[in-house]
Amino acid sequence: MFEEPYLGTLVTRVRNALAYATHKFFQENGFVWISSPIITASDCEGAGEQFCVTTLCAAGTGKKRNFKKEDQEPHSMLKQIVRCGLHISASLLVAIQEPISKGLDQPAGSHLSGSTGPAPITSFKDLVLVVGPAVAQSVSTDVAEKGGNILISNAGESDCPLNSIPTTEEGNVDWSQDFFGKPAFLTVSGQLNAETYASAFSDVVYTFGPTFRAENSNTSRHLAEFWMIEPELAFADLNDDMACATAYLQYVVKYILENCKEDMDFFNTWIEKGIINRLKAVVEKDFIQLTYSDAVELLLKSKKKFEFPVKWGLDLQSEHERYITEIAFGGRPVIIRDYPKEIKAFYMRQNDDGKTVAAMDLLVPRVGELIGGSQREERLDYLESRLDELKLNKDSYWWYLDLRRFGSVPHAGFGLGFERLVQFATGIENIRDAIPFPRSPGSADF
Repeated sequence: MFEEPYLGTLVTRVRNALAYATHKFFQENGFVWISSPIITASDCEGAGEQFCVTTLCAAGTGKKRNFKKEDQEPHSMLKQIVRCGLHISASLLVAIQEPISKGLDQPAGSHLSGSTGPAPITSFKDLVLVVGPAVAQSVSTDVAEKGGNILISNAGESDCPLNSIPTTEEGNVDWSQDFFGKPAFLTVSGQLNAETYASAFSDVVYTFGPTFRAENSNTSRHLAEFWMIEPELAFADLNDDMACATAYLQYVVKYILENCKEDMDFFNTWIEKGIINRLKAVVEKDFIQLTYSDAVELLLKSKKKFEFPVKWGLDLQSEHERYITEIAFGGRPVIIRDYPKEIKAFYMRQNDDGKTVAAMDLLVPRVGELIGGSQREERLDYLESRLDELKLNKDSYWWYLDLRRFGSVPHAGFGLGFERLVQFATGIENIRDAIPFPRSPGSADF
């Protein structure tokens, strides 16, 4: 007896076909696949939204380090963690013992459960107070009023007491005692590593692997763990980059239309009526190209009321992108190029006007931005100046700068979120349905 297949099964089959077609496209065009590292000391996007990888927490291991009382004062530790760009509640669990009149000799949390009631909370920015469920209610209002956060946990389980983390004489986190001897993170992109191999091969390479972002966005468009496809082309400019992105998207879409017919018929009937015709238009029609400035002018002339403002210098939001591709150009993919440098990453090549960079976004119906790419900045002085502008530590990028210091070539590349491609190809609304075992804020099951 035939049973209607579960939606997740169909999505997984199409995801598999898209992954196969991805490797097939790049291999047929002479690209070399590179395994980029998952653990990194660099922030490719410069946004600071990274998961910290550390072994400094001794919680749950039975180990405990002893420090002087003055080293247990929470302020300097907290400020250092924030300065390093870590999300305390998501990336590194820190238990902070609040100073009270009885002194720091008292066990952490004991002052909260005494007969005298909770101690007053000293106000300082971004306090994270780890307490047990029994006392959470009695202190949560006070903490919230002071601008802090309550993190409820069961005593004796996975809490990381402050005195288990080594500190310097100044009271800052002593990263030299961590596993890698420096702050380390889960990668947000394999692009910088791909550039290394593109330069070494003087050819074309690509990465296809998992990436991670600690962005606390609990929406149908965001995942904490997702896969990225990132080709890098030596001896290429932005026009070559856009041509490669166009050819890739048309190739993989054509592949699933020809090889996943039963699955696509199901999506066309039950998920998004007309999806097959929409995908055929991607394969058969030319992509529209326009500059960021032209896109802003188009949006302003539309007289449409958007939730987010439209102004030169502001990033385009999903509603703007979808209007351009779905309404203004009737469902055709659109490539927008030459964005203001202030809203783009440090590694993008500055244009001659000094205001924009050689960047491009490929927009598609229902999703908005599907691919983002750029010509990379190959000029050492421009790259160093951009790192300084964004206050990024040049020492962390020494190897990336050396690629320019000792000779470079024009090169370009792009990144594509694989789960967004699955969304685009199947019509499903929630990106969490596009990946097995989705990871998102508050959810890491299985």
